[in-house]
Amino acid sequence: MTIRRCGVARPKPWHVNDELWAVIEPLLPKVERRTRLPGRKRHPDRLVFQGILFVLNTGIAWEHLPQELGFGSGMTCWRRLAEWTEAGVWPRLHEVLLAELRRANVLDFSRAAVDGPHPGAKGGLRTGRSPVDRGRTGSKHHLITDASGIPLAVTLTGGNRNDVTQFIPLLEAVPPVRGRRGRPRRRPDVVLADRGYDHDKYRRLVWGLGVKPLVARRGTEHGSGLGTQRWVVERAFAHLHWFRRLRIRWEIRDDIHEAFLTLGCALICWRRLHSLR
Repeated sequence: MTIRRCGVARPKPWHVNDELWAVIEPLLPKVERRTRLPGRKRHPDRLVFQGILFVLNTGIAWEHLPQELGFGSGMTCWRRLAEWTEAGVWPRLHEVLLAELRRANVLDFSRAAVDGPHPGAKGGLRTGRSPVDRGRTGSKHHLITDASGIPLAVTLTGGNRNDVTQFIPLLEAVPPVRGRRGRPRRRPDVVLADRGYDHDKYRRLVWGLGVKPLVARRGTEHGSGLGTQRWVVERAFAHLHWFRRLRIRWEIRDDIHEAFLTLGCALICWRRLHSLR
């Protein structure tokens, strides 16, 4: 399946090529088919994964997943997504791709940037009435990136949670990134944040993790210079919310929505890695 632009055929965003599948397949739990009363044959994992990517990219409802594309039913794809989420596939995939980026000397831990905008939501766990969005119930995506905008970790909270409360959880959510000799790298040298993270208590906690906080002060005029470096996290959010399923939280289950978030971060890492080849 391809998209043609300017006469050049490009693969559709839900297509999984052999190179990407070689990274994903070893991470999936192995399911042995029963020899006695085996029942219906399990739909191929690769096609189901492409169905999950189709939903992530288009935002389509599970029940409307096109059967003619061979992904299997929407319920099959949803169940497989839940199964793989419970097995911890998506954080491991993200960690593997971060290690590949570090091996390629692309990750820059000299500084990191954090932010947390408000996507829409229908309801479910980890939602809340947002004080800055006319009291609408919603969730927040909180993101930390390296100096070049590569997503290092993402968290999900209710829309009523203050951004600063996720300062430490975001830093602690960054996995140990291997890929080079020596100890895995987990902490950036410096972390940049806007005025929403301005709190001396959290500055001390960040220092306690061995990271230098550079946070804009409330009440000061714009022009601190942090924006010239923090824009990368806003660009990363734009890339993350390019996946239509992440623009509005349709999933009642918070773990399924968070699975989509982590998978989106992993795909951004894959595209950055693939652009180097």
